[in-house]
Amino acid sequence: MSTTPISQDEINAAVWSACDTFRGTVDPSIYKDYVLTMLFLKYVSDVWQDHYDAYRKKYGDEAALIEEMLKNERFVLPASASFYALHAQRHAPGNGERIDKALHAIEETNIAKLRDVFQDIHFNSNKLGEEQQKNDILRHLLEDFAKPALNLRPSRVGTLDVIGNAYEFLIKNFASTSGKKAGEFYTPPEVSSLMARLMNPQEGDEICDPTCGSGSLLMKCGRLIRERTGSRKYALFGQEAIGSTWALAKMNMFLHGEDNHRVEWGDTIRNPKLLDGKANLKHFDIVVANPPFSLEKWGHEGAEADKFSRFRRGTPPRTKGDYAFVLHMVETMKPGTGRMAVVVPHGVLFRGAAEGRIRQKLIEENLLDVVIGLPEKLFYGTGIPAAVLVLRKNKADDKVMFIDASRDFEAGKNQNYLREADLQRILDAATARQDVDKYARLATPAEIAENDFNLNIPRYVDTFEEEEAIDLMSVRKERQALKLELARLEAQMDIYLKELGYE
Repeated sequence: MSTTPISQDEINAAVWSACDTFRGTVDPSIYKDYVLTMLFLKYVSDVWQDHYDAYRKKYGDEAALIEEMLKNERFVLPASASFYALHAQRHAPGNGERIDKALHAIEETNIAKLRDVFQDIHFNSNKLGEEQQKNDILRHLLEDFAKPALNLRPSRVGTLDVIGNAYEFLIKNFASTSGKKAGEFYTPPEVSSLMARLMNPQEGDEICDPTCGSGSLLMKCGRLIRERTGSRKYALFGQEAIGSTWALAKMNMFLHGEDNHRVEWGDTIRNPKLLDGKANLKHFDIVVANPPFSLEKWGHEGAEADKFSRFRRGTPPRTKGDYAFVLHMVETMKPGTGRMAVVVPHGVLFRGAAEGRIRQKLIEENLLDVVIGLPEKLFYGTGIPAAVLVLRKNKADDKVMFIDASRDFEAGKNQNYLREADLQRILDAATARQDVDKYARLATPAEIAENDFNLNIPRYVDTFEEEEAIDLMSVRKERQALKLELARLEAQMDIYLKELGYE
């Protein structure tokens, strides 16, 4: 097994290459679960083997002592459940069943951390084809992860983030190839970075994402704290409705070393699970989310009887759940330090009826702080432009900052990107809270009320570019000169034609 140091790019390329086993046979939205789970299994197995070898070197043949030492590992690995045991039997029938049994054994042995994580991931599924095809695909997958480039032992790859970064790299690439389904599990990294920086997370903060997908937005907030303070004194909380995506979030957290997390599986609106000791909604310093846009079946039927009173400002429309998520987030902000950032479609800014009344109450309660218009084609699975709303429990003033960042981006073939300069410009404007010509405007409550609490950004930020005045006399003079030149050229053409014998 290779012990040569390896770069992040080489690991990323190796794990992406492993996907070739599935391409053309299985849809990326399906095979992503198998590849990501195999990466998790391979890493856990490599860590176990690395530490086992170190103990053998230190303690020799004292098997009982080594066994006791291994019981203190972050993840305890039954011998029959290791990647190496599975790889050794790869040519025998039943690869799918063996892998599933191995995952269940790992879950049982590490039940406090991994309860239910693998229950929605079935390597023995017919989605991979009939038995012979499935066995061959999984044999190739095991062989791909056994290649020297994917020796993920800590003694070789160093920090845990290398593996977490590879996992994140895979999730991002799956998102870019998964079409509409991608939005269910991934927020573009530059949007996550913007939201995290807007929230300015601090040491000791409790941070929540009630629609956390694969957890990337939550972890961006945690990473900011580590980069600024070197501390891991913070806690991450999340909830995710889709079982397989929730499993991705759990594995993603562990591969990034984010052990201080609580990520629940369930529908945040119908069955919120992040509660305090008195069965009330738990409150957080920071709440961030990229909820599903205009979800039709969000739980309208139970909203009026909501025991947490989340919809006391109004019940969102039956077929558009955007404000259901916004109101849930508002109710989970801590009274003093609570702040939130949420991605919404632009309709949330101006639609009337129930949404207009909810919007009015949020503004009158002085909760809305910043409205940011983003460029189109940023998000996976949709080309529509979105906005970010920032709300705070303890605002510095009673005004709302409007920022039109829709024209600042790098264009891509299928998707646009926010550059660092674009992010910094947004952050500077949000912090300064001063008007910037054709970009940002600080609006008063009276002005917003005059606009019937419509938050459509062009009502506040004038981006109209006045066209240069046209000098009609200059245009007339140029036209006359062109007519004279055309007459001269036609006369010259007549001479050439006569010389060539044409009448």
